Amino acid sequence: MAPEFAREKASDMVQAKGFAVSNTSKGSFFKVQTTVRVFAAVSALTAICLMATSSQTVVLFGFTIKAHYSYSSAMRFLFVTDAIVLSASSVLSPIFVYHLRRSGSSPKSFFYLFLHDMVIMVLAISGCAASTAVGYISRYGEQKMGWMAICNRVNKFCNHMTIAIVLSYLAFFSYFALAVMSSCKVMYRDNDEYGSNERQACP
Repeated sequence: MAPEFAREKASDMVQAKGFAVSNTSKGSFFKVQTTVRVFAAVSALTAICLMATSSQTVVLFGFTIKAHYSYSSAMRFLFVTDAIVLSASSVLSPIFVYHLRRSGSSPKSFFYLFLHDMVIMVLAISGCAASTAVGYISRYGEQKMGWMAICNRVNKFCNHMTIAIVLSYLAFFSYFALAVMSSCKVMYRDNDEYGSNERQACP
């Protein structure tokens, strides 16, 4: 009788300790998630503002030339992807995180969060890649193709666009980190549930 009571008490203490650690880990996870999503939103918003307000007009051989992001399809695509990242971070992400806090840390919920983060991550890197290619040609040119560099003539505009591209990459890396965290949660929750089921099945 006494040994059984001692084992039950020890089991209750272990479960209580595990519950406390689980709550602490869960709170830290949501804090990190919120911080990284805010950072991604701020990075995307700053990049959008830089692209929208950056322009430069120069006179070359008697002709007036104006540089603006909207004149390049790749830069317009980056603008759109940054807008999507900003919208997702400001609207969709809070909804997902709030739902997770209310519904509990089920693997299914974390899997949906992972899908959301992965889609935004892919969109972000596609915009960054397209703008990086155009930005490289604009700054250094391509002699074999006969494309001349233009950043030596609109240096201020190119510097602003470079900063916008760097900020867009920061937003991408933020969602890359979020996708990794969400996928890890899915795997760990599956392993925890499997281990819990195994312990319940044992006599």
